[in-house]
Amino acid sequence: MQNIEAQIEALQSQIAAMDKKIPSNKISMIVFSGDMDKVLAAFVIATGAVAMGMEVVMFFTFWGTPILRDKTKKAGGKDTMGKMFGAMLPKGTCEVKLSKMNMGGMGTAMMKSLMKKKNVASLDQMMEMAEEFGVQIFVCEMSMDLMGFNREEMIDYSGLSYCGVATFLEQANDSKIQLFI
Repeated sequence: MQNIEAQIEALQSQIAAMDKKIPSNKISMIVFSGDMDKVLAAFVIATGAVAMGMEVVMFFTFWGTPILRDKTKKAGGKDTMGKMFGAMLPKGTCEVKLSKMNMGGMGTAMMKSLMKKKNVASLDQMMEMAEEFGVQIFVCEMSMDLMGFNREEMIDYSGLSYCGVATFLEQANDSKIQLFI
């Protein structure tokens, strides 16, 4: 009888260990690009995943970070490089361009017009929907530091937090799906 009890305990331990290895019903994505079509795709995937009952975590880093800047906010105390990045990079969603076929801004304007005509949600609307659905956004502190961005100039988004890569990797390690966009 003691042998059977020991075997049952061993099996319960193995099952518990296996349960810890099963990933959550979660999608984790790195948003590296700040191109309109790529960021829009990231938010389409994010909102679609939430609609399917998945948890979504988005990690904005490098060129994805500028779209999270609020066009109405200003942040002072920047060094020369921070001022240069601030001036050269888009500030928010309204300034992002297509990755291909931009044609000096004509392609981006055509795409936005076509999206409106076909009732496709804009990038701003997709971000609002993502916030409403509870999509978590993590902003890479290293990227912000490199580009001279301050927290004060970022968008107001209830699920936004600042972190390093280790925090994102913890999230991704527990996800069924990981994407790099």
